[in-house]
Amino acid sequence: MRLEAYTHALTDSPTLPRTIGIWSAAAIVVGITIGSGIFRSPAGIAARVPAPLVVLGLWAAGGVITVCGALSLAELAAAIPETGGIYAYLREGWGRPAGFLFGWSQLVLIRASALGGIAIAFGDYCLGTFGVDPVTHQTAARILAASALAFAAVVNIAGVNLGAAIVGVSTAAKSCALAAIAISAFVLGGSHGATVANLTTATASPITGGNLGLALVGVLWAYDGVSDLSFVAGEVKEPHRNLPLAIIAGTAAIVVIYLLVNVAYLYVLPIETVGRSPLVAADMMAVLFGSRGAVLVSMCVMISTFGALNGIMLASPRVFFAMASDGLFFKSIARVHPRYKTPHVAILLTTLLGMILVTSRSFEALTATFVVATWPFYALSVAAVYRLRRRRPDLPRPYRVIGYPVVPAVFIAAVVCFIGNALVYEPISTTVTLALILSGLPIYYVAFGSQPARSRAL
Repeated sequence: MRLEAYTHALTDSPTLPRTIGIWSAAAIVVGITIGSGIFRSPAGIAARVPAPLVVLGLWAAGGVITVCGALSLAELAAAIPETGGIYAYLREGWGRPAGFLFGWSQLVLIRASALGGIAIAFGDYCLGTFGVDPVTHQTAARILAASALAFAAVVNIAGVNLGAAIVGVSTAAKSCALAAIAISAFVLGGSHGATVANLTTATASPITGGNLGLALVGVLWAYDGVSDLSFVAGEVKEPHRNLPLAIIAGTAAIVVIYLLVNVAYLYVLPIETVGRSPLVAADMMAVLFGSRGAVLVSMCVMISTFGALNGIMLASPRVFFAMASDGLFFKSIARVHPRYKTPHVAILLTTLLGMILVTSRSFEALTATFVVATWPFYALSVAAVYRLRRRRPDLPRPYRVIGYPVVPAVFIAAVVCFIGNALVYEPISTTVTLALILSGLPIYYVAFGSQPARSRAL
């Protein structure tokens, strides 16, 4: 949909034209979720947990947690098919302050961390394309990462159609890369030294509960994105049917893909090699095909991560627009460029914060910040299923979460456990992250608390 139509709908009507079909909606789930995580996170996970079967167990556990969350969010998406997604669920379930805090954290922390983490993966694989080791050339990798952010900002300010085209190309590239990785490993791995023993042999390093929890954060980074379809829920056709189907089907496909690709990594490469490899996909293909295979995969991942940057910059401004239309955000942040008709202020501000984080923090630190900052909001959204069922029993629910009340409880309990683990083992960074989120409360009460609520019929 052209942004001109989106902006006009926002200002003149509480609803947006519904142009996204079921297959496009499912593609959004898969395309946004599969970004940098599956290509970059395995190294940090294997380094913390040097046991292949435990690593695969963590990816499976992350899949179960994500599926429980997806099943729960699907009920909310069908009942409240509004643009802004998580923001709307928090607003309806827990009140306007909760919705504002989500948007505030999206602006100052969550999206900047996501962009920074993906940009670092882009820089690493970009160097890998030219045969340069990103570990020994970190400055060059960070410069490339910051440049990618700047270029993505320019592209999305210049026009939404160009950004959408880049996302489409990158989705095809990442799909081809993942298929090539899995098929090549299982077909050719045996003749290049791969062995099933790699899947069962652990190193002598001890595995602690703290490391398990911190490794799970890396897994959840890779699974994050399932809820992003909710940001454009106001544009999905037949939302009461298509939103839950797309969320559930897309999430199931991602779980299967991630498990297959991780088995491929660990089948071809020993666990200690995976733990030292920020370019694990390229390193695995180098074993099978030599330098040409590594270069090809690096190019695909580079395109994939760059497309993910564009995807985030396309989706995120919708949250700010939805909040601004409710009188819960600064109008200047939702300002539209007079010539290009794009949300240039929101894009520029988020890009600037992302560039600052890229130059000052590691990939693992950025992804941990993102997960710690955003998954508590997912848990609050899932908890809104219980609250809304009690407070608004007459709210139309075309889809009800399978396994209620157990399935939502599993997701909430998992989030509480890994946030608690992060507070114990990474107390300073976790506390700072949560404090930055809560710093939005005085801003809300001073600047927006007196704004009248917008009337809406759900």
